[in-house]
Amino acid sequence: MAPGLQGRVAVVTGASGGIGTATAVELARLGADIVLSDVRPAVVEDAVRKQGGRVVVVDADLQREESAAAIFDAAERALGPVSVLVNNATGWSHQDTFSEARADRFGRALEPVGARSFDANMAVDARAGALLMAELARRLPRDGAGGRIVSISSGAPSGFPHEVSYGAAKAALENLTMSAAAELAPLGVTANVVIPPITDTGWVTDAVRASVAQAGQRVAEPIDVAAVVAWLCTDAAHLVSGNRIRLR
Repeated sequence: MAPGLQGRVAVVTGASGGIGTATAVELARLGADIVLSDVRPAVVEDAVRKQGGRVVVVDADLQREESAAAIFDAAERALGPVSVLVNNATGWSHQDTFSEARADRFGRALEPVGARSFDANMAVDARAGALLMAELARRLPRDGAGGRIVSISSGAPSGFPHEVSYGAAKAALENLTMSAAAELAPLGVTANVVIPPITDTGWVTDAVRASVAQAGQRVAEPIDVAAVVAWLCTDAAHLVSGNRIRLR
């Protein structure tokens, strides 16, 4: 099987920076045409074009229920049917806690768990992921070529202190992805979860690096994660499905 993605259309959410940008560029390098989704124009558009692929930017707010269908509509009009979905978008700007703490160990502000923080995280990380996977399943060509789903998580099933709602939303996304792996297998769809280590997507400070190093770990670069995500989208990974892949 050819390792590339020629002729495939890939949707990447949360594509305006970090892991989303790196993933979009890597998928384009492998031959895919790319649909970039974010709430603002994606700065990666030119980088994707330089890889030789076609690219469409969809200004979509994933907190809105209709955004999933709108993204697929735009993709089909401009590029054709979607067969690759990378759920990378996150609502984690709302960091919350059950405790009285107002800053986490990295000095980032915390808010009490409430409807605002819970709904913002669940809408983007869980509900949007579910709706996008449903659109892929409904619209995927039944030509035997199959499809690929990769969801970016944080390894939070056992709790995520100081990012309570974010962790809960990512745990839900993981569960949704495992359901997709089981239910969509007859269509030739694989679905996996990638759990990156702490990754320098623009928020990592010297204090964060020092804390990570003290724990005997390292800070990854976005391309480190993107390379794994992109490989999972190729034909070479056709036997890899239903996995939570933790990177270290």
